[in-house]
Amino acid sequence: MKQEGYAIHDQYATYFLTFQVVDWIDIFSRKIYRDIAIESFDYCRKEMDLKIFGYVIMTNHIHAIMKSPFGKLSSNIASFKKFTAVNILKKITEIHESRASWMLKRFEIATYKRNLKSNHQFWTTDNQPKECFSRSFLLQKLNYIHQNPVRAGFVDLPEHYLFSSARNYSNWLAVMEIDLLDI
Repeated sequence: MKQEGYAIHDQYATYFLTFQVVDWIDIFSRKIYRDIAIESFDYCRKEMDLKIFGYVIMTNHIHAIMKSPFGKLSSNIASFKKFTAVNILKKITEIHESRASWMLKRFEIATYKRNLKSNHQFWTTDNQPKECFSRSFLLQKLNYIHQNPVRAGFVDLPEHYLFSSARNYSNWLAVMEIDLLDI
């Protein structure tokens, strides 16, 4: 059962979201899979007008701050998750991923546990949405996102992590465009 605090109540509002891979599988430890997530973010920005104010792609989850100016945030999130799941699962088999058998079995078990009709569940169902109800909360979540790779010990400074919007906010070369906040 979904907790009341973890629901998107306002489709037009800005939300801090967490997209978690089932069983915390470290899929994004490979660049090829991170690139699929970036491609999907780019598509959502350009084709769905989704506003992405911040993001970080960690090994087994993604944090993002997003807003849909057309009130379709849940739909945009579903599209993002579906695109990334379908394409990552396809890529796992195409490139002869060394962990393919193990990962696909975990994704299959997750589907079985939830009684879903698909063959594999890639993402968990709860995005843990938290509405950014104030500027200070929004900036706190943006800082949390940017500090994630530092806390994980991947880098010393947030802007050194390639798959994070910290680079955009530092005017460094970034892997994708975002919608910069005036901070």
